[in-house]
Amino acid sequence: MTRLKEKDINQIAETLVVYNNDLVRMTGCTLKEIAAQASGKKIDYLDRQNPLVAVVPMTCGQGIIEGFSESVASIITYLGFRTVITNNSDAGGVAEAVQEGAEILFMADDHRFVAINLKTGKVSDNGDATGKGYVTGLKHMCQGLEGKHVLLLGAGPVGNSAALTLVRYGALVTVFDIDLSASQRLRGVIEELGYSVQVETDLESALARHQIFVDACPAENVIELRYISKNTKIAAPGIPLGVQGLGVEQLLTDRLLHDPLQIGVATMLGEVL
Repeated sequence: MTRLKEKDINQIAETLVVYNNDLVRMTGCTLKEIAAQASGKKIDYLDRQNPLVAVVPMTCGQGIIEGFSESVASIITYLGFRTVITNNSDAGGVAEAVQEGAEILFMADDHRFVAINLKTGKVSDNGDATGKGYVTGLKHMCQGLEGKHVLLLGAGPVGNSAALTLVRYGALVTVFDIDLSASQRLRGVIEELGYSVQVETDLESALARHQIFVDACPAENVIELRYISKNTKIAAPGIPLGVQGLGVEQLLTDRLLHDPLQIGVATMLGEVL
């Protein structure tokens, strides 16, 4: 899991209403609607569910990011679900959640951030869910992706999920990763599923040719301001934001989809319901 910092998430709970309003303005969809579509569910199905969701703090590795459990819980609560944060962490937290009747667990360590449905055995990984959720939001921001050229930056877990979602929505995908072998592996996976992506080795050329981007790499200043036009649209699940320059969010008002946790967490929940 990308290592978030406290400053990335410390305002999530207080700004969820504003965030959701911004999301509706950009995409025409609420956070819950994006999560439902990305997870292949109907919104009324999500509305009918009432599980107890437990967020279990994990102390292994680098330990707990201050405010992480609270931020995750606030998103789930905002979506209309009963949510608790366990008093105990790690195995003790899991035991506490089960004893309290929780049906769904959210847990994150240095390597994975997962949601688990204890009744059905469904597991959702944050990387996979984030890729699906962001591309679903991008589809609405672009009024559909069928036949449109999209540059995917990054061929890690989020990028792999984003690529598959993009091609299923009919996008023409070009992928760039600083590790060429990662791009080639992604192409192989996509081709095995009956789709295709192009592999790009010249980042500047690719940036210049595209107006729709999915930035799934953990690097800053990848998309420079000189590549941004009035038609540019960006879905940027990567932390930190990979667009260069002060004031870029104002420049890309209604054309930049970026948050530290909201879309990923919401889609994870949708997938395990």
